Amino acid sequence: MISTIGILIFDDAEELDFVGPYEVFTMVNEVFERSGEARPHEVLLIAERAAPVRCAKGMIVTPHTTTGACPKPDVLLIPGGQGTRREVKNEALLAWIAAASRSCQWITSVCTGSLLLTAAGPAKGRRVTTHWGFVEQLRARGEASEVLERVRYVRDGNVVTAAGVSAGIDMALWLAGQIHSPALARNVQRAMEYDPAPPYAAEV
Repeated sequence: MISTIGILIFDDAEELDFVGPYEVFTMVNEVFERSGEARPHEVLLIAERAAPVRCAKGMIVTPHTTTGACPKPDVLLIPGGQGTRREVKNEALLAWIAAASRSCQWITSVCTGSLLLTAAGPAKGRRVTTHWGFVEQLRARGEASEVLERVRYVRDGNVVTAAGVSAGIDMALWLAGQIHSPALARNVQRAMEYDPAPPYAAEV
């Protein structure tokens, strides 16, 4: 059975917050296909409107579907970026996140996407993380039971929140291992050539 992975996008979303996990989940499909098996996921970019979305660094992305037309996701991912500060006041979007989350196997966020998850309800009272530069602001809202720092991702039940930007790749690979197997996740990591060696920290 094909599961639906829904990735919400909105104006001023941070590109790598959603593109990194998108690469992981679509690479899962490719790894399955290369072994002769059916693709297990439909990976959808979802926005409130069908119009192109302008992201934080200027990338323009056309969503696959809208919040009003998409199927119920089995996995929901909310990215961060400066747009979250605006969208946290968007009652219609928060209501959609809350409703979509009720049937999800996993509810996830990257960076300040945790702001929308706590405000909408799915991460309220949970242990979460976010970008290091937003930790104190999220704590001040008092919606999460604890906001952790200096961690890549945090799981609390079926809610998984990742720290800033590139941490979403780590979280998505971990999630691929939970949905399928650690061995599958390692194959996806290898297919992506994801073996971080930060410049100046790993120079040869």
